Amino acid sequence: MLYFLYDRTFDGLLTAVFDAFNRKEFPNRIVDQAIAIPLFTDTFSVITDVEKSKRVFIALKKKISTSALNMLFVCYLSEMEDVEMMIFRYIQKALASPISIELNFADNDVLSLSKIYKKVQNEAMHIKQFVRFQKTGDGMYFAVVDPLYDVLPLCSDFFEDRYADQIWLIYDARRHYGLYYDKKQTEQIHFETPPAFAIQKGRLTAEQQDETERIFQALWKDYLKSTTIQARKNLRLQRQFMPRRFWKYLVEKQ
Repeated sequence: MLYFLYDRTFDGLLTAVFDAFNRKEFPNRIVDQAIAIPLFTDTFSVITDVEKSKRVFIALKKKISTSALNMLFVCYLSEMEDVEMMIFRYIQKALASPISIELNFADNDVLSLSKIYKKVQNEAMHIKQFVRFQKTGDGMYFAVVDPLYDVLPLCSDFFEDRYADQIWLIYDARRHYGLYYDKKQTEQIHFETPPAFAIQKGRLTAEQQDETERIFQALWKDYLKSTTIQARKNLRLQRQFMPRRFWKYLVEKQ
């Protein structure tokens, strides 16, 4: 068994592809360099190299469409077990094939990645739908999310366009990083000491909130209550379109 160890970046994964072809030595698994490796396993440490990554990307552009390239990145964000090897085999087959493989759903890797892609895209859509911002005392809009997959990179442009005139922070409680927008650009940030209550409960304390925040939250709840037809309330349908795991961060569900 040969394990390639990489730094859990997409550039690192493409570098692993380059190194495998260059060494003519193909891994059985590509895994995070931080995890424990079984005893008596051969390993190769991949050193992320942007130039190598670009060379793989350029070679792929000649074989598959831009949408298929994007699909590989989206699948990488799924963080699913062995998704790296699925992507590796897909790239291996794409480079070897005289025609595009992206619609060859008879191939297990092509089919599996297409299913993963849909799951990750659906999760990104849910985040766009169910984010609920709260205004802090210093005028920033803050929200906590807990997505199944690492979808914040897929949501960045959407929130930049929609809230271009506001300073905001969306924090991924599962992966311990956030997207911060300062009205000019968005960057990833990491807290040395996360605000515990806000991250655990998804709610700002009264001291952290803007003085008008509770008023607007109450108005929002009253609006939803007044527009709800109790006789037609259907919790089963609600859960279908708004999965229950998102409710803990929704103002209207508190």
